[in-house]
Amino acid sequence: MKPLATYRIQFHKSFTFSDALKQAGYLARLGISHLYASPILMARAGSMHGYDVVDHGRVNPELGGEDGFRALAAELRKNGIGVILDIVPNHMAVGGADNPYWLDVLEKGRDSIFANMFDIDWEPAQANLRDKLLVPLLGQPILDSINAGEISLQWDERLGKFAFVYAEHRFPLRREDYEMVIVGAPSPAEADLTRFSEPEVLRGLLEQQNFRLAYWRSAGERINWRRFFDITSLAALRVEDDAIFEQIHATVFRLYSEGLIDGVRIDHVDGLSDPESYCRRLRARLEAMTPLRPEALPREPALILVEKILAEGEDLPTAWLVDGTTGYDFMNAVSGLQHAHANEGAFNRLWTDLSGRPSDFEIEERQARREMLENAFASALRGAALSFQQLDDEGLLAPTAFEAALERILEHFRAYRTYALGDKPEPPPGPLFEAALHEAENGASEDEVRALNIIAAAMRGEEAADGAVAAEAVRRFNQLAAPVAAKAVEDTAFYRYGRLLSRNDVGFTAGRFAISPEQFHDSSLKRQANFPAALLATATHDHKRGEDTRARLAVLSELPELWETEVRAWFELNTPLRPPRVGAGDEYQLYQTLVACRPFGLSDEALSAFARRILAWREKSLKEAKLETSWARPDAAFENDHAEFVRAILDPQHPFLARLERFSGTLAPAGALNGLVATVLKCTLPGVPDIYQGTELWDLSLVDPDNRRPVDFHIREEMLAAAGDPATHVKDWRDGQVKLALLARLLKLRAEEREIFAGAYRPLETGDAHLFAFARTAGHKTLFVAVPLLSAEAAIARGIPLPDDRLGEAFALPEDLRARTWRDGLTGADVPPPDNRPLFADFPAAVFIS
Repeated sequence: MKPLATYRIQFHKSFTFSDALKQAGYLARLGISHLYASPILMARAGSMHGYDVVDHGRVNPELGGEDGFRALAAELRKNGIGVILDIVPNHMAVGGADNPYWLDVLEKGRDSIFANMFDIDWEPAQANLRDKLLVPLLGQPILDSINAGEISLQWDERLGKFAFVYAEHRFPLRREDYEMVIVGAPSPAEADLTRFSEPEVLRGLLEQQNFRLAYWRSAGERINWRRFFDITSLAALRVEDDAIFEQIHATVFRLYSEGLIDGVRIDHVDGLSDPESYCRRLRARLEAMTPLRPEALPREPALILVEKILAEGEDLPTAWLVDGTTGYDFMNAVSGLQHAHANEGAFNRLWTDLSGRPSDFEIEERQARREMLENAFASALRGAALSFQQLDDEGLLAPTAFEAALERILEHFRAYRTYALGDKPEPPPGPLFEAALHEAENGASEDEVRALNIIAAAMRGEEAADGAVAAEAVRRFNQLAAPVAAKAVEDTAFYRYGRLLSRNDVGFTAGRFAISPEQFHDSSLKRQANFPAALLATATHDHKRGEDTRARLAVLSELPELWETEVRAWFELNTPLRPPRVGAGDEYQLYQTLVACRPFGLSDEALSAFARRILAWREKSLKEAKLETSWARPDAAFENDHAEFVRAILDPQHPFLARLERFSGTLAPAGALNGLVATVLKCTLPGVPDIYQGTELWDLSLVDPDNRRPVDFHIREEMLAAAGDPATHVKDWRDGQVKLALLARLLKLRAEEREIFAGAYRPLETGDAHLFAFARTAGHKTLFVAVPLLSAEAAIARGIPLPDDRLGEAFALPEDLRARTWRDGLTGADVPPPDNRPLFADFPAAVFIS
């Protein structure tokens, strides 16, 4: 069943399969073809997202177990809806006492049958870690933890083993030590463990184990296994191993062969050793199972989507044999299209003047990358350097030369990773690597240049004589580059750089203020040619700001003078309330956030809820920026100053709140217009529209957990039942029903006119910077779509649906599209040809079919 539209659901203990089952009818009436499910395999108890898998062999009982999932899939299928499942091949949750594979490795070390499952360096440079696993989970150095009585040896009934106990963590004792621990007791449970309460005795026993406990702060410098980013509770998997691949996919393959799912979304594909080989192997395995699926289902290839951050100028390789990305690239493009490039300089000046920080995002990114390499990924950097050092035939260079060389490359590298393999020249490391290498050579020492040359040769596959060594070094480079990019850019620089926050989101190029219509057309043409089933997302569970939060912020890009005047007045108004440590850059980001996500109308109850959301965002944003406070080194006093400032300026007695409401209310119609335009583009361009749960109404959310709040499906069901023609709701746009009605009508049109929506994409020249248009053609049928662009002033002055009643008067259809009969795709009514006339008399979008 080819996808027409997907709907992302976040499953957790408070929203289970049975809860989703109740929404099957609603999703069908909305026009959804596939439920896009968050991970459903056995995750850590209480997980709110499912990415902390502890057992790939079971469907999570907290969600309803396999029986519950089967019931959901059956109900969805009855309503004509399939399932795309988010899978997590890159990592598992570790620590605690719930991952049997990890516990077995702790107990048996290299002899564990699961030792090959995790990406562990059993022979690191640190001699005391040879054949041991560093476990940096302690809250203080190990001697302090022992002396404080925080670690004890116990018989764990649930595990049926002796284990060292630290908080919720269990570290199984080696079997070789059982006889010494039991010393004649009738059973292990009855052993006298009193002597192990002595610090020296306990320390001696710990020294003998296959693991070495350590202070959590030492992880970045010492850890000898690969994590998911810098998260010590998530250990990376070696999915490139055939046995591991089959083990972690067995349940997914079974669900697919039985027809319970129709495709998969691969989480963090860039974390894998060789994404191309993985994706091709996955495609082959699923294709082999397609004939086994129930006869009632179409014999179509499985849908395979990848969560992939594409750098500017980077394309998803067609050789992977996947159907496309999950849509971060589209989210970036449609946001960029709604920003006014001409005003970039004004926002640069305002940001630098207020914050004292650079307006060039490149500077922030380089600094953040250096910090990540020096701290969170120091051990991984050292390991990669040692691997490349083995390619130094002359043996002249110290590991430090390779560390410095790698730092230089990664500081300037603007992609998540290369797809080079090291043992052959194809695929090459690519132009973004070569550009980073060129930058790295500037100012490098002689030794660093030599190291850079060795690294470059390996990355280009020129070390044929040492192919296996080069392949290992290149693998380490790629699996270091991806987490460095994620942590430095998305989780650090995006929180420091506040020029205009609507351009700071997952998959976005923050340094690019706007995207031209020509560039947008080009991206649509590429998607049509290579990945017509790629998702078109405008909101996700990972976004920093909701789709309509960003849409309202984009309005500011059109009104730099109005914004600067207002925001400077706010700074002055709030001066008496500002603690000394609340910096102007942070305050400026706070004001943008308040403007962007202010709900429509703030009762006392709504204001209280709004303030709580802002306080949670403020804490997270300050910690992620890592300038004055962080998750690793929190500064409670600094955070409290900011919290008090937020509370003070949102006090109803303070005049700022009323002024904020007026200004945000002024922007709101233009923001809503942007939101409707984005909805039209998402549903009509090449690709598959993806709706994140709840965003069929206005989405004024912030970063998680704000974007994962419960969804009121009841109100959406009621609104959908009364939806009808979107134009009938446009004047009362604040309740969001116009957005839902528009979405439902467009999805219905996609189902009715499948041929056109699979047709060729044709950019149309409008001759007007405020009008964007294109056509889709299939056979003798044509879809014409036009939307207003950069129409904030008109929308503020006139409201919706009339951003400008002149738009379209200068537009002429191409000769081959004239002299046709047209009907309105939103109403079904016959309409005149869409040229040389106003296009938005009743609704701020034209969707016509001929």
